[in-house]
Amino acid sequence: MTARAATASDATPSTLAAVTEQERPLSALPSPAARAAAFLAILLGGLSGGLIGYTLVDLQCEGECATPKGVGTLTGALLAGGGMAVVAVLVLRAVGEWRQIEQRERERRNS
Repeated sequence: MTARAATASDATPSTLAAVTEQERPLSALPSPAARAAAFLAILLGGLSGGLIGYTLVDLQCEGECATPKGVGTLTGALLAGGGMAVVAVLVLRAVGEWRQIEQRERERRNS
């Protein structure tokens, strides 16, 4: 027996009603804009790290340096991008916790 996925036509009109900000349950998932900003920050960090790695090897190497420059670029990009990814995850989690605290305080004031 196969399971059939639910479609929009299966939903009752009450489930399709717009959900306001107050009715929406708190989610740990960051907004799409925040995720896009974090992704761009990781890419920018990787690019910067790659440039730093390339320049560091370029300043120290004489003669045929194609392989060392490539290794320096890759190493710098991976380290900087990885570090930026850690920072982005921590920031996104902090924003989620901040929203949770704000919601709790808002509920406390309203009750």
